[in-house]
Amino acid sequence: MQGRKSYTEKLFLSFRLSDRVPEDNLYRRLRETLDLSFLYRDTKELYGSTGNPSIDPVVFFKLLIAGYLENITSDRKLAEHCSMRMDVLYFLGYDLDEELPWHSTISRTRQLYPASLFEKLFNKVFALCVDSGMVSGHTQAVDSAPIKANASMESVVPKMPAAPMGDHLKKVSEENGGTQQRQAKTMSPAHITAPEHHLRRVEKHHQNLRDSPVQLVGARHKKARLLSNKTHYNPHDPDARISVKPGKARKLNYRCSMAVDTAEGVISHIQADFADGRDSQYLTDISLRI
Repeated sequence: MQGRKSYTEKLFLSFRLSDRVPEDNLYRRLRETLDLSFLYRDTKELYGSTGNPSIDPVVFFKLLIAGYLENITSDRKLAEHCSMRMDVLYFLGYDLDEELPWHSTISRTRQLYPASLFEKLFNKVFALCVDSGMVSGHTQAVDSAPIKANASMESVVPKMPAAPMGDHLKKVSEENGGTQQRQAKTMSPAHITAPEHHLRRVEKHHQNLRDSPVQLVGARHKKARLLSNKTHYNPHDPDARISVKPGKARKLNYRCSMAVDTAEGVISHIQADFADGRDSQYLTDISLRI
């Protein structure tokens, strides 16, 4: 006899998440192993004594852990994904009928917390891995990869010519005739500078592209530009650097370096650097930190 399942929502039901999440589930094991209660003490000074209650700091960091494990970088998608996973809800301490924090709240909270707090959490989790015997400390595998910056190549602008400091101070004194305090205020450059000979060379190259009668296949000379970290930057993210990977287009990136203990694949160190540097430049600092 052929069976057919019919579904009618119940008005009342008896349900517990703990009964539905298996004992060997990763998030259940994390909930039982990972004690993040120290975050209440370490984040207390970041909040005022009045106003509406914020997102629970422990819940916030558990959401970030879930986002890393699920490979989700969007806060909006993270909130949607976690709301449909019973094991993640159990890990966060939420029930089926409770709404998770809004994605905008997650983004604002991330900006509120200093980088030192994230590093402290990393060290805490890493210490737990060491105590449990997951880290041997014998061999570390180190590698790096470009991470796309939240900035566009279309927004890069040329750097300004760098004037000698003596000429700059003399000009400030002549134009303003004020005190040293007023001079100090005007010393802060509004733009990032570059050597003048670099800018002249780039301008000559651009002029050659505009004057050349030859049209390359798939490109227009009037839009072609020679972009270099020596002569251009993105004002929205000045730390982003132009880099290229073989077979890929040039983009504004950062360099993410990661070290892994080879015993169980536990991440022992991770850091972000400028994308225009070489691995050998950052290896010394990574080795000392490890």
